[in-house]
Amino acid sequence: MHDTIVTLKKGEGRTIKSGGMWVFDNEIAAIRGNFENGDIVTIEDFDGYFLGYGFINTHSKITIRLMARKKEHVVDHSLLETRVRNAWNYRKETMDTGCCRVIFGEADWLPGIVIDKFSDVLVVESLALGINRLKPEILSILVDILAEDNIRIRGIYERSDAKVRLQEGMERYKGFLSEPFDTRVPIEENGVKYIVDVEDGQKTGFFLDQKYNRKSIWRLCPGKKVLDCFTHTGSFALNAGMAGAREVLGVDASMTGITQAKENAALNHLEDRVSFQCADVFELLPELETKGESYDVVILDPPAFTKSRNSIKNAVKGYREINLRGMKLVKDNGYLVTCSCSHFMDPELFSKTIREAAHGAHKRLRQVEFRTQACDHPILWAADESYYLKFYIFQVCEEL
Repeated sequence: MHDTIVTLKKGEGRTIKSGGMWVFDNEIAAIRGNFENGDIVTIEDFDGYFLGYGFINTHSKITIRLMARKKEHVVDHSLLETRVRNAWNYRKETMDTGCCRVIFGEADWLPGIVIDKFSDVLVVESLALGINRLKPEILSILVDILAEDNIRIRGIYERSDAKVRLQEGMERYKGFLSEPFDTRVPIEENGVKYIVDVEDGQKTGFFLDQKYNRKSIWRLCPGKKVLDCFTHTGSFALNAGMAGAREVLGVDASMTGITQAKENAALNHLEDRVSFQCADVFELLPELETKGESYDVVILDPPAFTKSRNSIKNAVKGYREINLRGMKLVKDNGYLVTCSCSHFMDPELFSKTIREAAHGAHKRLRQVEFRTQACDHPILWAADESYYLKFYIFQVCEEL
């Protein structure tokens, strides 16, 4: 079992020794034994000290993803069942599980796989070769464990269509892993109804990580005029409407998203107060400012402007620009809700960028709240990549 031995170079393996889950290609001294990419291997330090078991893929810069640290924890059905059960129990103990991320890759010690539950449908994204082989077994275990709580899964859809699969030497794929079903799935979150398009929506169809952040804006919105930028399928705009906002405008560059957002507004009987516009936010904000528009609450929930360290400079410019423009549209003593979902835009850099935007807009910021991703996307300390969402609420004040 796990016969192939990967030996690290002396002084390497800092990530896994400090509690992380990855071994990079440049950390490896030697590989002994026959293996196929995707196999489970034994990882040893330069002196033969046992470091764990993980699956190997020489196509990827992340050559090994750790599955277990203890010698007795052989990667078999029993280990997978323990991991999946622990993941589900954690969600049951910490949150409402009607819709939630049940498996969050490395943070659930199942690296490279994400499984979202939308009511009675599962959507899986598999991004690493080794876990892809274990995917049918993991899904089968999860369906059985959910059935113990009388949750009958009626369908499973795979959304493994991210570019990162190509770096693993895998093809992009999406399609049914169960009998076909209607991929427009009705869900409810914070009392707001949505249709989630698990086939063609972004990522797995809906951004569950903002669940409680969406709820946190409710107290700011009653009777207010609200602008929601990068609205996707209307999530923050609809929460503002349900909280009693007088007038809400949601903006997104995707016509598909806007069409879905309008449908979601009708589903919640909010079409009289919540409207949507298909536009480029970077172009629209200066236009609104020129027209003399202002809002009680401005929400900025952009996509990740950077997915790598190389494009961080341009990303900072983008975040600075939209925050500056957004602040200028907030009425005195109104509120700015702003976030970044890019892992590479770390908390210090994000707050520095907002500070610079406030300086440029001649506004004073009073922090109301700082939040991160919902607890079904747990942040595993020592695995930095699991911490990515930064979410601020500020009161925006004119300079004295």
